[in-house]
Amino acid sequence: MLLLRTLLRMPELRLSLHTGEDQLDRAVTRVYGTELPDPSRYLSGGELVLSGLLWHHGPQDSETFVRSLAAARVAGLAASETEDRALPADLVDACERHHVPLLEVPVDLSFATITERVSVELVGLSRHRRLLSVVAEGAGLPALLRAGAHELGAPCWVLSTTGRVVAGGELPGRDALVREFLQADRLPKAVGGLTLVPVSDRGGSRLTSWILVVGGEAPQEAATELASLAALERLREAQGRQIENRTAAPLVAAVLSGSADVESRLAAAGLERARLRVISATTSDQRTDLAAAVLEEAVPQALVTPVGDTVYAVAKADDSVPDDVREALRVMEPGLGSSRVLVGISSPVGSRGLRGAAEEAMHARRLGERRSGRTCVVAGEEIALHQLLLAGVPEELRTSLRRRLLGPVLDYDAEHGSDLTGTLKVFLDCSGSWTAAAAKLHVHVNTLRYRVGRVEELLGVDLAEFEVRVDLFLALQSG
Repeated sequence: MLLLRTLLRMPELRLSLHTGEDQLDRAVTRVYGTELPDPSRYLSGGELVLSGLLWHHGPQDSETFVRSLAAARVAGLAASETEDRALPADLVDACERHHVPLLEVPVDLSFATITERVSVELVGLSRHRRLLSVVAEGAGLPALLRAGAHELGAPCWVLSTTGRVVAGGELPGRDALVREFLQADRLPKAVGGLTLVPVSDRGGSRLTSWILVVGGEAPQEAATELASLAALERLREAQGRQIENRTAAPLVAAVLSGSADVESRLAAAGLERARLRVISATTSDQRTDLAAAVLEEAVPQALVTPVGDTVYAVAKADDSVPDDVREALRVMEPGLGSSRVLVGISSPVGSRGLRGAAEEAMHARRLGERRSGRTCVVAGEEIALHQLLLAGVPEELRTSLRRRLLGPVLDYDAEHGSDLTGTLKVFLDCSGSWTAAAAKLHVHVNTLRYRVGRVEELLGVDLAEFEVRVDLFLALQSG
């Protein structure tokens, strides 16, 4: 049994106690890292909760967070100060009121170190020590799963929430398993003879988690321990991607600014002679971590970086990129809740076309804002030029132009209950063909001529003129 008191005595962790001296005999069952304002649904009791306090903006945040920990009966909270401030006093007060031991983590100590050290203490059985040795040797996640399957006597897999098999071989019914994982009230969860356990990073978001799938009736504690070791492998992979992505931020900054050093940035990333796509992604709740996770999973070779509340990626111009992103979002969609994820993808370009590709991706994404659904992926080559141009016009300006060009017809329809606007749209969609438009509207050609004449009279225009048709077509598309 691992006690909080034991953790405080570990010199390599250098933890210090702020409050809860009379509760140091609480047993730690696992480590859970989170930056959620209320992580109670992911807690089952006995956790040492690790948090960098990204959720903290004031006293009420501390009250909500600590109250949820107390209700879940966690062992304690280990929080990290930042370089420019100590632990908030209101957090210390909340922990004292709710009897949650509060340990301070030195700013230079990573949570991964604490997780690994606690895991060493928890895996007292030789079986767990053998699994830990696989991690220590750096053999990788596939080797860890093979060892875990041997020790547990059950097959093991790791999935991403986009349905990708990270390790473990083919697994039927992946989409259904991801859906069960994302919608579960509590985890781990048993589904059809399989056990689903989160493999979480420090942020603790379920949407950006991995999933350990264990076959058979493996003990939950053993499966949870295997998941904690898999989390260490995930951390290593994430650190490797961070290294790869070091070239992404300066490259994207150069592309967006139209800087002359784009070519040198591409060369540094090994992309100087490749055909490329630029991808722009946002979420309605400004979850850059979620947008980045989608792109990293769906387009593994992409260089990904956030710019404000938008995530940009530069990737080789594989034709499958749009469909890969759509498929990833389709699998994740059951867990999105009210959040929307919008992705715009440029057409393939060479290095000199990257600035325009970034604009195209941005406008394609904005076009997706006007479409329905919790997810929308729009690729530049799939949409007409006028749609891309309109997507780049601010909504207020589109509304103003629509009103200026179509105002009298819109007013007439509102006053008389008519649909001259609809008639005009069909007429223009049919390229001004009287016969085709009349057939589509199920009216006589003479009736159509009367309606179109009424539109011309109200607007003071001649629809025989090409420029007039273009203006009115764009105005109709702006609605």
